[in-house]
Amino acid sequence: MNADGGHPTILISNRQSAELDEAGLGTLARETLLGEGHELVELSVSFVDEDEMTELHERYMDEPGSTDVLTFPLDDEDRDEEGLRLLGDVVISPAVAARNNPDAPDAELRLLLVHGILHILGYDHEDDAGRADMWARQERYSGVRVP
Repeated sequence: MNADGGHPTILISNRQSAELDEAGLGTLARETLLGEGHELVELSVSFVDEDEMTELHERYMDEPGSTDVLTFPLDDEDRDEEGLRLLGDVVISPAVAARNNPDAPDAELRLLLVHGILHILGYDHEDDAGRADMWARQERYSGVRVP
């Protein structure tokens, strides 16, 4: 839960060994959700090792090997007794992120976090218009230019 008890609530689970700026990534997640107009929400963000990511990727996406980010939206508009909507889970592999961008792994983590959050919120990049919109939002929130 957030130390200040504010919303949105970001629950972070770090299940891997690389050093992370959990506080900074939590702040980025909150700022992204607020920027998209989502205040009374709760989001789970997990940082996992490559073995766990491979297992999740194969089990839920039916694709071999690892990946950098997976999202598991709840697709539920219901709210709990406090008015919070549970959005779902963003799962990121810092090891894969570091391979994607070895010169700036922290920037890659920020980009992947925002990318995952936008997917949870329903954005996609299946067509040119959706891609342009999503990439612009990613750049705005993460501060990382997407090629």
